[in-house]
Amino acid sequence: MELDVGNRTVRISNPDRVYFPARGETKLDLAHYYLAVADGVVRALRDRPCMLHRFPTGVTGEKVHQKRLPKGAPDWVRTVRVHFPRYNRHADELCVQHPADVVWAVQMSCVEFHPWNSRAADTEKPDEWRIDLDPMPSATYDDVRRVAAVAHEVLDELGAVGWPKTSGGSGLHVYVRITPEWGFADVRRAAHAFAREVARRCGLVDLTWWRKDRDPTSVFVDYNQNARDHTIRCAYSVRGVPEAVVSAPLAWDEVPDAEPGDFTIATMPARFAELGDLHVGIDDAVFRLDELLEWADRDERDGADTPPEDG
Repeated sequence: MELDVGNRTVRISNPDRVYFPARGETKLDLAHYYLAVADGVVRALRDRPCMLHRFPTGVTGEKVHQKRLPKGAPDWVRTVRVHFPRYNRHADELCVQHPADVVWAVQMSCVEFHPWNSRAADTEKPDEWRIDLDPMPSATYDDVRRVAAVAHEVLDELGAVGWPKTSGGSGLHVYVRITPEWGFADVRRAAHAFAREVARRCGLVDLTWWRKDRDPTSVFVDYNQNARDHTIRCAYSVRGVPEAVVSAPLAWDEVPDAEPGDFTIATMPARFAELGDLHVGIDDAVFRLDELLEWADRDERDGADTPPEDG
């Protein structure tokens, strides 16, 4: 069948194929979901290199991590070239500009969208700092909420605006727009300095580098998500699980009570229709990393551990 998306038409093959067996949602249902939240998901992806997590037979089947744009794209689908120095390779990745780009990716069996934290204008200078609150196996979501409250407190003291969202799993993400003046290494250093400050204030946080050595009841503030070529699900991205859970933007006053499993492709369209995109102002709230980099310099002078350059 064909879907009209703005001034473009996207053909959807196998529209009745069940992608999410928990409630029986299909490939077409997935396309309709992304159309329902189009303004939000395009805002989250616009101009960013984007890796696609594809599930050709549905989320219980094979998963394909696709960096290069799949073959057969219409001429209106844009790409951006990114380089991988370690392997001396490059890839032309999807660079979303329009809701039809997202729906075309769904046609190519994409469920999850994993953008870079930099944009096409300069892929080596991130404009997004990502705070990933990652619970260890015996930590609870209430523990994540408590760490989020401390992170919010530190952000407020810095004068930075954080934009929270569920991860689509058991964690929580907070995004901060930053001026694209620093490379990945400096953004990661700043994120690590922030994580250390949260750890000083909250005993639930364990920043031990190796996962196997961390307290299983702790929460890891994963500063390494700001390393080059590390990606996480964008706002509004569906997660490739049978329940079709969504990485959902939240208001800060929702964080204490919101349950991650409440946000699915079945529930999000009505929420979006009522509230709109809760990240609508993110591009206007830009923060400079100078103070955090000063914290990083101070911590390193005081003997703070420095993790491997590329985690």
